[in-house]
Amino acid sequence: MNASASASVPTTAETLRTALGGLLGGLPPKQATAAVDRLIANYRGRTPTDAPVLRDRSDVAAYAAYRMPATFEAVRSALDALGEAAPRWSPGSHVDVGGGTGAATWAVDAVWDGPRDTVVLDWAEPALALGKELAASSGSQVLRAAEWRRAVIGAGLALPGADLVTVSYVLGELTPEARRAVVAEAARAGQAVVLIEPGTPEGYLRIREARDQLIEAGLKVAAPCPHDGTCPIEVGKDWCHFSARVSRSSLHRQVKGGSLPYEDEKFSYVAATRFPVEPAPSRITRRPQIRKGLVQLDLCGPQDGESSGLTRVNVTKRHGDLYKAARDADWGQEWPPAATP
Repeated sequence: MNASASASVPTTAETLRTALGGLLGGLPPKQATAAVDRLIANYRGRTPTDAPVLRDRSDVAAYAAYRMPATFEAVRSALDALGEAAPRWSPGSHVDVGGGTGAATWAVDAVWDGPRDTVVLDWAEPALALGKELAASSGSQVLRAAEWRRAVIGAGLALPGADLVTVSYVLGELTPEARRAVVAEAARAGQAVVLIEPGTPEGYLRIREARDQLIEAGLKVAAPCPHDGTCPIEVGKDWCHFSARVSRSSLHRQVKGGSLPYEDEKFSYVAATRFPVEPAPSRITRRPQIRKGLVQLDLCGPQDGESSGLTRVNVTKRHGDLYKAARDADWGQEWPPAATP
């Protein structure tokens, strides 16, 4: 990842919002609202399915307005963390499993420059068609050249080898058997695998299970965990998740029924690789609490020797530059910052 790639993120996000507005502007509000209500029920539901959630053009249009900006920001955040752990690496090929309208593909294009072969796989043809339309309206040669292929996402999935495989907001739609099969195939095909799920207790458990599966397949965790050991969180008492700020267009606010110019997307993720990486020494696992002369940080990182766990540290003015860094620190970032002694 490089400075120019990071600087391109706002432009990419704005281009995506413009493309969505152009394609979805003619959708009747009542039709969009009805489709969004059904999609919210699916998104928040706990019963996995082995059939596409997106059934027709109105479903896909509503999904794109309702979910695509938030998915883009969540995936971009996860990819940024992978880029920080592998600063000299850039994917020359990308396969997006269950990519739908292509939010993850846009996120990859925002994080890394350069030529890249991209394949988006999904079982819903209307989603692939709209995704291709959105990509064609972008200014990116990589997005315009992407292949959009129909595939059944589940047992029997066969992926081409790729530098990067992403699976975002898909595992929750699958049966447990299909979920394990998809993760196994992603681990086989990808040099780097990034999995993202909603930042709910259920989404975290799916990521936790997939993380164990990736490690068993021989991959090393690059982010968010600073280690490959067992997750120190006690199941049922807490869950690991992060937050990404999403700017909302007027169309987005209309479809979702909100008035604020932004929202915070909560997500859980894991990034793992088959090549050497430099994981964060520790990761900030909650929003920092700022008091007068004090910043309280909740961290996941090494405690003693090779063991890792959850710790809470207090950074005060006596810590000098570290205190200044703590006041600027954000949920999900590594700690201490790379430039801080």
